[in-house]
Amino acid sequence: MACVGIMDSGVGGLSVLKEVRRLLPGLDLIYYADSAYCPYGDRSAEYVTDRCRKITGHFIGRGCVAVVVACNTATAAAIETLRREYDLPFVGMEPAVKPAALGTSTGVIGVLATAGTLRGSKYLHTKGRFGDDVKIVEKVGRGFVELVEGGELSGEHVETVVRESIRPLLDASADRIVLGCTHYPFLRPVMEKIAGGSVEIVDPAPAVALQLSRVLEDRGIGTSGTGTVTLESSGDDTVLKKIYSMI
Repeated sequence: MACVGIMDSGVGGLSVLKEVRRLLPGLDLIYYADSAYCPYGDRSAEYVTDRCRKITGHFIGRGCVAVVVACNTATAAAIETLRREYDLPFVGMEPAVKPAALGTSTGVIGVLATAGTLRGSKYLHTKGRFGDDVKIVEKVGRGFVELVEGGELSGEHVETVVRESIRPLLDASADRIVLGCTHYPFLRPVMEKIAGGSVEIVDPAPAVALQLSRVLEDRGIGTSGTGTVTLESSGDDTVLKKIYSMI
């Protein structure tokens, strides 16, 4: 049975793997955390693309027939290049601006993302399509990736770091906050505590899992395997295993 590779700069893509397993429990998966080179957010597009090429080559060598780029920064920087250079399907992260824009009551939505995602053409195109109808307030989740990569998901320090980034969105009356980085869902409970019940956190991971299902079906790729998940990392895998045990 063929397998599907899921890549991220670190452990964040496990939020996508969780949804893939929920939708396609029999699918065999290899998850690759590029922890030795994390975070990607402030890296150049060329650097991130080169890392994605190396990981894709690894996946092909392991027999993967499709790849999920479970990283918003890597999707923005590399996915079009990967699709041109490799003869297998790639599923990337789609900024969930559309559902947030359609669901807002205040007319203001917030977007939390890395700097690389916010300057990427994929996000800018989506923003251009829906930004005329709503006000979009953007903020880099400064320090979020580092918290998750360190396995620090709760506590006073985490709340302080998260509050600094989401407070401007709340002050602007955003009632929908789009998570533009796969690491950020692991801090969702803290965000919801700070934001209160009037704000909806929008996570694109379920939509990515659904798109993978569609792609595999279109390609005639079966999903009834053993449901095996293999975890791999370019660096220390301690936090990877810890976070995986929590999902």
